[in-house]
Amino acid sequence: MRQTIDRISKIYHIILAIIGVAVNLLAIVILSRGKCGLSTCTTRYLVAMATADLLVIITEVILWPISYYHFPGSFLNITPVCSVNIVLLRAATDCSVWFTVTFTFDRFVAICCQKLKTKYCTKKTAAVVLATTCILLCSKNIPVYFAREPGEIINNVPWGCVAKPSYYTDAGWVGFDWFATVLTPLLPFALILSLNALTVRHILMTSQVRKGLRGQSKGENHSDPEMESRRKSVILLFTISSNFILLWLVYVMEFLYYNITGTDQTYYTDSEYVFQQVGWMLLNLSCCTNTFIYVVTQSKFREQVKSAVKYPVTSIIQLMNKQNN
Repeated sequence: MRQTIDRISKIYHIILAIIGVAVNLLAIVILSRGKCGLSTCTTRYLVAMATADLLVIITEVILWPISYYHFPGSFLNITPVCSVNIVLLRAATDCSVWFTVTFTFDRFVAICCQKLKTKYCTKKTAAVVLATTCILLCSKNIPVYFAREPGEIINNVPWGCVAKPSYYTDAGWVGFDWFATVLTPLLPFALILSLNALTVRHILMTSQVRKGLRGQSKGENHSDPEMESRRKSVILLFTISSNFILLWLVYVMEFLYYNITGTDQTYYTDSEYVFQQVGWMLLNLSCCTNTFIYVVTQSKFREQVKSAVKYPVTSIIQLMNKQNN
């Protein structure tokens, strides 16, 4: 069973690498053009999320399998290089998760805190929040570099990148591991669910008040541009948040399982191993789905995607016409 899930995982990650790089680059290019009808503030958060997701795909889905499965003797397996890759992987994953949190909080402020909205929901604030978040999370992952040691030393060159035995027993490292997991993704889970609950509560209350003021409670039918704008914003927010929670859920369940039961992951049964691998596969999938969410929920984004797809074809046709003339 383990061999089967490993083969499936290899094929899955090859496909995921191709799709992940393509869709995230597409999202970055289209969103950066600013023609999707989104505010500059929202656009910055979405571009940051796509960039972090792309880095996760590169470090986790491309570089790690290349060094582990396909080219085990490459420079990527030299201990310092391998350790740096793990730090970058952890930092990119943290940023991907917390950029989702910052986006959720920004939309919460925009919808529920009208007085704070004008000061907080700006492109300058978005840049400061994203940069600060990135710096803090990268700094937090620096100790991960020192948690690794060589698996073997050949001709005075350290190879491999295994966790030090003290990582699983030393109180400091155990505490750091719990802190890292609470920070990503347990705390984001709680924050996103709480912020979305408060947002829904505010929208329901506001909707009832606006219906009353506009006479809809008496059966009249009036369009409400403000509520329509909020509806589109909420659809985007909830879809991204729900996607994050669902795709990270199996990983969180597996983490809680082996910590609560004290089960050593090295001695997992076949079913436990499959559950763990499925959790990692879904976690990595979460770095590829936001672009599809934009396509489904944002009509102007769909238009930009169509234009991007048609552009090479129209360019080739125009070039051929010029040569024929």
